[in-house]
Amino acid sequence: MPSRQTVLILTGDPAFSREVTANWPRDPAYAPDFIVLDQDPSRDLRSSGYDLAIADVSSADSSNQRIKALKHSLTAVAKPAIVIHSDPARDLYRIEGQILDLRREPGVWPALAGLLGREILRRRHAEFRASEAEKISVAAQAEATLGRYMVEMRTNVNNALTTVLGNSELLVHEPGLPASVQSQADSIRNMALRLHEVFQRFWSLEKELTVAARESGKRTSAAAAGTT
Repeated sequence: MPSRQTVLILTGDPAFSREVTANWPRDPAYAPDFIVLDQDPSRDLRSSGYDLAIADVSSADSSNQRIKALKHSLTAVAKPAIVIHSDPARDLYRIEGQILDLRREPGVWPALAGLLGREILRRRHAEFRASEAEKISVAAQAEATLGRYMVEMRTNVNNALTTVLGNSELLVHEPGLPASVQSQADSIRNMALRLHEVFQRFWSLEKELTVAARESGKRTSAAAAGTT
């Protein structure tokens, strides 16, 4: 989700879009980009890339069939929408899935649509951040599991490297070996030494992290004790 969200306004009335944008709450943190399109029930909205749709079905030619078709298009996108109608027999607002029906109450609906829209965008942003945090948490857990496994295998790795180093040293100093075998044995020894250096750095880092975690725990305990 981009840092700046998008509100799609579906209407054939320019005054409608002006009222929506003019009454949108002045909140820098949730100041979206507005895109205005004609209210066409047959339009495929799945590629529009918006975060919230505000649709105008309050005009006289908005038949029940057109409204139903428009809601079907909005539902297919699976994103929140506010549908503004003018039926006086219906409630001021009603929620159907991700679609919020709002009556076009004179003097009230523009501000109400703006407030509801801002809250919807806030919720979507919060859900996005929670989803990203969960992904980071899952990745961190996977890395922690790998780190714990490597720590647990430390003894086995050291034993294997010691064996490889010892045997490669014997081969390197074995008299009478062909030059090609000597070169291969020397390469094995050098690679084993490099692996040894890598794992030594890993064990050193593991100790540093353990010490840092212990110190952090001490500071947290001291801070908690100071607040009691």
